[in-house]
Amino acid sequence: MKILVLNCGSSSIKYQLLNVEDSENADLLAKGIVERIGICNGELTHKANDKKHKITTDIPDHAKGIDYILEALLSTEYGVITDINEITAVGHRVAHGGQYFKESALVTKEVKERIEECIELAPLHNPANLKGILAMEKLLPEVPQVAVFDTSFHQTMDPEAYLYGLPYEYYEKYKVRRYGFHGTSHKYVAKKACKLVGWNWEEKKVISCHLGNGASIAAIKFGKSIDTSMGFTPVEGLLMGTRAGNLDLGALLFIAEKEDLTIQDSNNMINKRSGLLGISGISSDMRDLEQAAAEGHKRAQTALDMFAYRVKKYVGAYSAAMGGVDLILFTGGIGENGWDTRRDVCKDLQYLGVDFDIELNDKKRGQDLELTKPGSKTKVVVVTTNEELVIAQDTQRIASNL
Repeated sequence: MKILVLNCGSSSIKYQLLNVEDSENADLLAKGIVERIGICNGELTHKANDKKHKITTDIPDHAKGIDYILEALLSTEYGVITDINEITAVGHRVAHGGQYFKESALVTKEVKERIEECIELAPLHNPANLKGILAMEKLLPEVPQVAVFDTSFHQTMDPEAYLYGLPYEYYEKYKVRRYGFHGTSHKYVAKKACKLVGWNWEEKKVISCHLGNGASIAAIKFGKSIDTSMGFTPVEGLLMGTRAGNLDLGALLFIAEKEDLTIQDSNNMINKRSGLLGISGISSDMRDLEQAAAEGHKRAQTALDMFAYRVKKYVGAYSAAMGGVDLILFTGGIGENGWDTRRDVCKDLQYLGVDFDIELNDKKRGQDLELTKPGSKTKVVVVTTNEELVIAQDTQRIASNL
């Protein structure tokens, strides 16, 4: 079954075409990205069969962007299919499913309405996700579509984990609660990491650290998410590239009053001007900070120290929440490549049964690997994530049962 996976952002579309045989086997046929949608000089970058194709042209909307994707897939020079009907299903990443979706869903009129209802919860992402669905309906009206939600994996959390200490009426009226994100990735890497060491993930307690420009941690007990660091929005939790993470709300109100900030100004500050960028004053990119710290930049070093310290705090908290931990995993751009971040987080975790292999960890980047010594009670693993594969697998599972 050839499945097209779309991840539509506000001005971009990431895509992959995969041939999915079953829940375990899938071959990547092509992938690419459409950028600068609605902006002059839009771009499509397409990769297939070791060939790379790039075009620059105006791409006024998502529908036109998907047109270009299909043209690339059908190209006689760099395409991978000869007939559009070879695409048997389309899977979409959808950022927010609210409390409506505990798992991926076949796109129907009701599902589209629910996605639209969640726009106020994810105003930057859900509108774009919905545009991708509507565009594909016009281009391939007979092809089934599946929505895979970032939030659905975390719908197994209990009220003590997802409720905030606010007046309960705001939960009832506005559904203000912890939702969590990166669920597709957390589910995939938890299963993958356990399989790497020969375990069944449904029998183990796993702490999943998805660390990138956006970062979150999940406590996964016997195959179910019981808590996660991101909350009502992706700004809560860890220090991130430009997001503040956890902070005293009183401090935010204090700054807003002193600086005469509007709500939009405050939102911009905690989402775009804070985090690693705000602390260092240099960059939101971990690589830039590591170089600057090596050259003696103190604020860059402080930002790095804060990042690792907060990850370690969540590891401790989630091990307590689950009554122990069997496996700690690292994934995402920083998790997979930041050997020094992994080292700083795992240092002094002997009390959790971690016998960390520093020599094995150092300099290891972008590969699946166990990082603890033989006999370590708690294992530490680094694994690469692949959210598009999970979307394709869920799509195959639902579409094949129609």
